[in-house]
This record gives sequence, structure tokens and C-alpha cells, in this order.
Amino acid sequence: MAGERLDKVLAGSLPDYSRNRLKTWVEAGAVMVDGKVTKARYLLRGGESVKVFPQEMPEQFAFSPENIPLDVVYEDDAILVINKPPGLVVHPAAGNWSGTLLNGLLFRYPELQSLPRAGIVHRLDKDTSGLMVVARTAQAQTSLVRQLQDRSVGRRYLAWVWGEAPSQGKVLASVGRDQRDRLKMAAGSPQGKPAATLFRRLAKGSFNDATLALLECRLETGRTHQIRVHLESLGYPLLGDPVYRKKTPGAAKTLPFERQALHAFALSLQHPVSNELVSWFRLPPEDLMSLLPQVDMTESDLPQEAIVLASIHNERTHD
Repeated sequence: MAGERLDKVLAGSLPDYSRNRLKTWVEAGAVMVDGKVTKARYLLRGGESVKVFPQEMPEQFAFSPENIPLDVVYEDDAILVINKPPGLVVHPAAGNWSGTLLNGLLFRYPELQSLPRAGIVHRLDKDTSGLMVVARTAQAQTSLVRQLQDRSVGRRYLAWVWGEAPSQGKVLASVGRDQRDRLKMAAGSPQGKPAATLFRRLAKGSFNDATLALLECRLETGRTHQIRVHLESLGYPLLGDPVYRKKTPGAAKTLPFERQALHAFALSLQHPVSNELVSWFRLPPEDLMSLLPQVDMTESDLPQEAIVLASIHNERTHD
């Protein structure tokens, strides 16, 4: 092995582990050559003692229960409805192997361990808040997935956008991976999937002479970043969006809001067991409610059913 790089020697000697994992161990100081931590590109001279101390990888904790507070709006034996706060990742993935909604669900409902993705059937972006449904049984999960595929699940969002948005409209544009930036999605992508978003304007506002609007958006499909991508393609980027912000006015730099202003306020579906049409509504979290007066809007600009039904729920909860 004299003259060989350390990472190559490790890969040949420990074939049960990926090169990437071995490199991670070297960088973490878990590989020692003659008792010293070194670099992956280190050239062996021959005769050295190489010791490897296997490390647990973050993804090993992806499906571990964690005591994460959950705002459970509704639960029965078949389904859960969660009001997800901004900042909470829904499902473990690279960069977020723990501290997710899935980890919290497994802690509070251990039986979900037996279901694919712990019963999660759809997602919200990390910094998007609002309502999500989770299945508690295999039967319910199958029903919910079919409803999503049939586009019969009603999902309505509140979106605060920059620009002079029209009173209503519909966006029909495929959504797929951006070929120039793999971390983004793009509207009109040739490799994308069909996507449709309907919207209507609920109110107009302004901030530092820049025009903005509050929109209610309805999803006919559920593509990754769909609302954010579709509205940006029309020239109406969401307030606070760190990724999709073309045509964002200079006033945005002085607005103290640092996540996309998007909240899933309404959810409706056919109950998997009773077949009854059921609906839930939730007002936006405090950060979005505090935003209203800053952009010349009031709570009365929000959909009335969200205000009334959310208030009724709060009264029942306090009782």
C-alpha cells in the first residue's frame, strides 16, 4: 500500500462502507495513521498502523422518535390533521436527518412506525406553515393517496406577493427541476410535470411605496414549490421568499420578514372511513398576523371562514 492515498486504501480495505462515508469519518478525525489524524489524500509510506473508529451517520436517526411539540388540530383512529409551524421540516432528508415532523409523529404515535413515511401523504416546505393530513392506518393512507392523485383533496393557501396582482387568475405551467440550479424548481420545464394553480386577490397593500397583494391560492396539483414557482413566473414573488425572488422590489430589503409568506389555511377531504366531506381552517401564525398592519392590511382581509371556524375551535379548546 506504500504510495497509495489513504482514502483509496480505506475503500479497498473496507468494501462494506461507501467512499463518501469513509471520507466523512476521515474528516471527523475518526481515522488515525500511526496515532495521528490526517487527511483523506494522505500518501501512505508503508508499515503504518491505520485505525478506523466507525461513526454513526446522521441518517441512522432519520426514523427515531423525538419529543417535538405538535399542534394537532384533529385526530381519530384513521387520520390526524396537523397545523405545521414555519421552520419545521416534514420528512428527514440530507441536511435534516432529525428534528422533523416525522420524528415528532413517531414519538407521539409509535404505531405509525409500521406505515410508509409514518403515514405522511403530502408535504409543506420547511418555511411554509399550515394544515396537513397524516394517515394512521394503511387503509386511510391508501384512501388519502388516491384522493390526492384524483385531485379531490381541497388545499387552499394564503400568499402575500409583491406586485399588482389581478383580481383572479389561473396558472397552467409544468413544474420541474431547474436545469441551471438543481436546488430550485422552474415553471415551464420540458421535463416537468403538469401543474395548475388558481388564485384570487383578497386584498391590496403596500410597503415603502411598493405594491403587494394577499392572494388565496387553490392547488389542482401538488408539485414541489408549486405556488412559489407559479407566482414568481407571473412576476409576483412571495414576500420573504429566499429562493424565488425575481422582480422583488428594493423595499423588500427593509421588510422584517424572512420566510416565504405562505400559509395553508384550509384543508378538505373525504374521510377515509365515514366517507363524509370534512374541512379544517386555521389562521396564519403570529409572524404572518403581525405582518398585516405593516403592509396596510387587517385581519378582516383574511377569509371569513378561517376567522370564524378557527375562533370556534379556540373557544372549544379553552373550554
